[in-house]
Amino acid sequence: MQFHQYKDKVLIIDFGSQVTKLIARRIRELGVYSEIITPKGLIKLKKFHNIKGLILSGGPSTVTANSFQSVPKDIFKKKIPILGICYGLQLIAKIFGGKIKSSKKKREFGRAILYKKNTSPLIKNFLNNKRSVWMSHEDAVVKLPKNFKLVASTKESKLTIIENTKNKIYGVQFHPEVTHTDKGKQLFKNFLFLICKIKKNWSATSQKKRLINEIKDTVKKDKVICALSGGVDSSVVALLINKAIKKNLICIMVDTGLMRKNEFKQTYQIFKKKYRLNVKLINASRLFLSKLKNISNPEKKRKIIGNLFIKVFEKESKKYKNLKFLAQGTLYPDIIESRSSTGSKTSKIKSHHNVGGLPKRMNFKLVEPLKDFFKDEVRILGKSLGLIKNINFKHPFPGPGLGIRILGNISQQRVKILQEADYIFINELIKSGLYNKIWQAYAALLPIKTVGVMGDTRTYENICLLRAVTSEDGMTADYFNLPKNFIDNISNKIINNVKGINRVVYDITSKPPSTIELE
Repeated sequence: MQFHQYKDKVLIIDFGSQVTKLIARRIRELGVYSEIITPKGLIKLKKFHNIKGLILSGGPSTVTANSFQSVPKDIFKKKIPILGICYGLQLIAKIFGGKIKSSKKKREFGRAILYKKNTSPLIKNFLNNKRSVWMSHEDAVVKLPKNFKLVASTKESKLTIIENTKNKIYGVQFHPEVTHTDKGKQLFKNFLFLICKIKKNWSATSQKKRLINEIKDTVKKDKVICALSGGVDSSVVALLINKAIKKNLICIMVDTGLMRKNEFKQTYQIFKKKYRLNVKLINASRLFLSKLKNISNPEKKRKIIGNLFIKVFEKESKKYKNLKFLAQGTLYPDIIESRSSTGSKTSKIKSHHNVGGLPKRMNFKLVEPLKDFFKDEVRILGKSLGLIKNINFKHPFPGPGLGIRILGNISQQRVKILQEADYIFINELIKSGLYNKIWQAYAALLPIKTVGVMGDTRTYENICLLRAVTSEDGMTADYFNLPKNFIDNISNKIINNVKGINRVVYDITSKPPSTIELE
């Protein structure tokens, strides 16, 4: 039995907001277990005894349309405290007879100043007079629903916070879950502990023993195969399973030739010698590079790399008898992003798959011990398992590796050039104490060459692009403002030490409008 079936929790109803995951994270950070479900999932829900609060998220829909996403009206009769955020506020207002108006002239995007109008338990220690909050809406509530009162306003949106204290229903037009809202976590704290009166019941480290016991109960004496990449997710999964079943775990590391310099072999040695895992390293770099020859389309690259990985992994797995389980580093965001709030395929962020889609191709039962965890919670769990820092706090690395950081054609020479440049960049970030301040950093090769002058001689070589971003979950990101002396130094080091590069540029684009990776 999974722990979320009996633990007191807060449910977040996802109406399609890009930042719904942040709501769940904020609740977990405050020590309370939270889950995200779709409106359809809420309709199907039969038991509510362990649900201590409901949060209605934002979303792209509008309640001014003839048809819009909603929740069953009887949900408001269950005496469960409810908090509506953005679209969630507008939906509450609509259901209780308020009026919502769409206005392109009075829309609010970005920071706004919130002014207190009345007292409320929701705003205790959050709003004494005024507060900077983050808005993202065109629709606004313009008429207060029956039995609700005004709590706070902005210049453009009078009914920014409303409440019905008798029924414990609250609504806010802004997004307290994003870091742009000053002290947004305090508002959630008030909702959880003053209004829902729920007790703290969640921490990542407290789950370790439960996870190990669940793996034992599930796997028993059967064998498990695990695709170990050396990233934090697969590493934590491998250590958890090893503690549970030890000799019956088989870890496979497939070297595609598209990893960072020396990274794969060093990681292999760590797991083999330090953690004494049963690990096999397969060098398939020649195979991957030969199949990628003259392929420049990024989607084709991804498919070739993913399909080849499956074939190599599949071939190796056949060498072992009595394999019944496949271990994966599936995280909670993977589960969330794989389902649609509306039920349509187009509104999914991405299809849920790990290790290139192995479960669809291979006859294994899945073991996914991290499927209820966020990335930062996995790192906490990794620390409790003794995972070394340079793996536990490693920046995210894409499945296709350097294959999507070499724009254009891939060759052994271009891979080597990029490995050297990336090695210098990452090591300088570590030496300068900047690495842990950054969500993700990498070097990439652009598909063009430029003229340079080196030693009075004309050169015609590659452009190296450097990227470093700050983020909480990778869904939005801003470029990291590297110090000028660091940029001067890194440009000089890369050009002087990496033959084949004569120009270094730094990407200062946020996400959106760009993505973190180039391909």
